[in-house]
Formats: sequence, C-alpha cells, structure tokens
Amino acid sequence: MPIDVVIVGGGPNGLLTACELALAGVRPVVLERLPERSTMPKANGLVGRVVQALHYRGLYERFSQSPTPPHPVPGFQFGALPLNLSTVDDNPMYILPIPQRRIEELLEQRAHELGVEIRRGHEVAELSQTGDAVTVDVHGPDGAYQLTTRYLVGADGGRSTVRKRCGIGFPGITDSRFVGRAGQVAVLPPVAQQNGELEVVGFGRLRPATFTRTDRGLFAYGMFQPGVYRVAVYEWAAESLPDTDSMPIEELQAAAGRVLGGQVPMSEPPDGRPAALTRTTESNSRLADRYRHGRVFLVGDAAHVHSGIGGPGLNLGLQDAINLAWKLAAEISGWAPDGLLDTYESERHPVGQRVIMSTRAQTALISPGPHITALRELLDELLRDPGTTAHVAGLMAGADVRYARDDHPLTGAWMPDLVLDNGKRVATLLHAARPVLLDLAGRDDVTKTAAGWSDRVDVITASTPEPPADAVLIRPDGYVAWAGEELAGLENALSTWFGGTVR
Repeated sequence: MPIDVVIVGGGPNGLLTACELALAGVRPVVLERLPERSTMPKANGLVGRVVQALHYRGLYERFSQSPTPPHPVPGFQFGALPLNLSTVDDNPMYILPIPQRRIEELLEQRAHELGVEIRRGHEVAELSQTGDAVTVDVHGPDGAYQLTTRYLVGADGGRSTVRKRCGIGFPGITDSRFVGRAGQVAVLPPVAQQNGELEVVGFGRLRPATFTRTDRGLFAYGMFQPGVYRVAVYEWAAESLPDTDSMPIEELQAAAGRVLGGQVPMSEPPDGRPAALTRTTESNSRLADRYRHGRVFLVGDAAHVHSGIGGPGLNLGLQDAINLAWKLAAEISGWAPDGLLDTYESERHPVGQRVIMSTRAQTALISPGPHITALRELLDELLRDPGTTAHVAGLMAGADVRYARDDHPLTGAWMPDLVLDNGKRVATLLHAARPVLLDLAGRDDVTKTAAGWSDRVDVITASTPEPPADAVLIRPDGYVAWAGEELAGLENALSTWFGGTVR
C-alpha cells in the first residue's frame, strides 16, 4: 500500500507542509537527511503575510508566546532605505522575530501532535515515477530501502536532490562580486549600548535589525538573545577567497571596521554559544522553471533561491506549503476538481518571480559607487510618498498577491481578519485548514446553495459592522475564492475550487 505523500526535507517548509496535510486527514512521511536539527543560525524571523497565515492556522500564539493577534510594524527597510509605514493605510508589514531553529522545533512538535512520521537521518538518493506512484530510493541509518508514494514533495533546499532528479531547470544568476561574512558574537562596550544599539566611533549610532550601506559595503545586525548579536558584513572586493564555516572572529571584526570606518570590538558569545562564523563569496538568485513534474512538487528553496535581504525567504516558502497542501489533500481525498493541482504552479510561480525581482533590486541598491548613491537619494525621495511606500511594502510583504479577479475586489485576495458579532475573528475560523463560507447577511439561500458541499466546506453565519460582501468563500490558505451577492457566482466558485456536490 503506497504512502499518500512523502516529503523530502524536514526544515520549516517541509514540516509545515506535513502539518497542513495532517490537518486535512492525510498522513505524510517526512524524510530528513540530518540526524539532528542544525545548530547553524539561518533566518532570524518571519516577515510579511506569512505571519498572518500562521495566525489563521492558530500557530502565531505558539510562535510568539503572546495571546494577542499580530500587529503591523511602523517601519521597515527596502534596500537599506527606510520605509515609514506609519502613514500607510492597511499596513501589510508584519514581523515575528524568531530563530529558524526555534521555528523548526515548534513545527516539529506540532507535526508530532498531528501524528506525522518524521524520519531523521534518511536521505533520498534516487526517485522515479509512473502514472500513479513515485518510487523513492532512500539511505537510512539501517541501510538502503525503497518507498512508494502517491505524491512526493521536494522541500530539500537550494541544492535539491528532488529537483535535480526530476530534471527541472533552475535558471538564474550567481553573483560573486562580494564577500559576505557573518557570525553570532558578543559586541563589547563601549560600542554596545544597553538598549541593543551600537555607538561606533567614527560612524555614529546604529539600531538593531537595520541594514547600513556605505560606499565600502553593507553592515547589518540584530540582537535576538541578550548579549548575543547576529552580525553580517558584505564587502564588494576583487580579492578571491574560499567559502568557509571556520572563519576567525578577527576577520569579521576587521570587515566591520572597513565598512563602517570605525571599530566594532567583538568576542565569542557568552555561555558557550557557537559563534557560527562563516564566509561566503557567492549569492544565487534562481527560480525553478516549473514547480511540478508529474506527481512531484517543489516548495521553498527547492523551487527558488535569492538574496536574504528584506527577509522574504520563509514568507515565500511557507506560503508555498500552505497553498500546495490543501490542494494535494483534496486530490488524495477524491474531491479535487480537474486542474486544481495545476493551480499550485500557476499561482505560486509568479509570486516567486516577484520575490526574485524585489531581492535583485535591493541588491542593486546596496551596491557601491556614486551612481548607486544618487539612485538611492532619488528613491529615498520617492519613498516619502505614502502611495509609493504602500506599493513597496505590499511587494515585500507579499500582500500584493491576488490569485483571481472578478467584479468584487476581495476575490483572489487575502481575507481580512474581521471581528465578528460573536466575539470571534475570521482567523479562528481557519484553524482547521478547511474551506469556509462566511454568510454575513443571514441569507438562507446562501446556506442552501452550499449544502451540497457540506462534507468539505464549513458554512458559518455571522455579522460584522461593515461587511465587505453578503457572503465570502474562503480557501483553506486564507485567500478568497469568491465574494459577492449572486448565487450563480457562489455555486460556480464552489464547484471550481471544491469539486462536485455530495451524491
């Protein structure tokens, strides 16, 4: 008996895919090649729409350790230029500072709660597929074996074995104009201030979680644990150096001094934490030419890699997972309409293209030289206009995504977290990862129209002070399948997205 879904990769994207499938009644198997979770620092938080998406799934409180819903932040950066979001109506920029290792730990806990099987130390070597199954050759701690699965999801990173074995192209560019150095260090007084800011003699004051561009490079830092700073320095230099994960701390300190023109004294982090000092000399910006190969799908870095500037990686990858999982579960459960699985690529591939565009533009803006400095001055002027700022913020947050369009402005867009008359919010209606038809006008004909889909669509009647429509049909991923008043449009949307009626 084949497994329903095998997920290759136990990082955030693979684990969230597994959780989403399990919520829909599918029991996937996760294969992770690492025997233990990596201790290397990676992403330091979540930026953009994904914060709301996790809230809609009931995970935000677990991640944030706060009972209150997420709130947008008043400011951010684009290419190391300030974004003043306090003047933006319906500010889309949400941020949740949390190390990737902690994200993986919490998602793994959730996966175990939902009954997901996770096999650590199991690496995929080969795969092949027929019209109705995928066969996977796996090397595990006890030797080689094979698995047969109905579908396979590649969440195995930028060097994805799954992508390569499927022959999926990965076009893009490799930028080797700079040397990047990063580490987890203690910054010593008097440069380190009690509020987390740095006062660098010869440069001035720096605030955490910001990028500082000079004519010599880029300096960025954040303090995610008391006394422990994550520092990254990028220099545009002609020297040829090898990549390494054993760089001396003096090299990072010297690079910071060159970029800022003032010394930033550093030492090993306290309490024996690893410094995780690395040097990199290349940045890849690539997008898979397709996200699907028969019964195999790509999510996250297996489908796209790019600069980390602006923090878009997990926003993009985790929403890939949420978009794919409900459609895959629908296919396995037998109610998916024709072509539903194809909409994963048609919806998410363009979003990947926009992230690639955004990160390349920001990389250009932090490059050295007087022409770039002039361009930054002009863009800084343009970003004082709230309309321009709102457009850029929507791009960075992924809030400009709209999967379909009709006469109603909500169709295809993100469903806002309305406060309902019973004290609940829309977010709580989506915790089970099921489609929801929200009747906001108390119309019996709406309920009757949806009766044929009662096995897979939850119908909820509620009211709100300013309803955006008589009724809203919400997909499990939080996006609106239909909104309006006409029953013909509702019935068409139900069958388009959620298959035929119950027989």
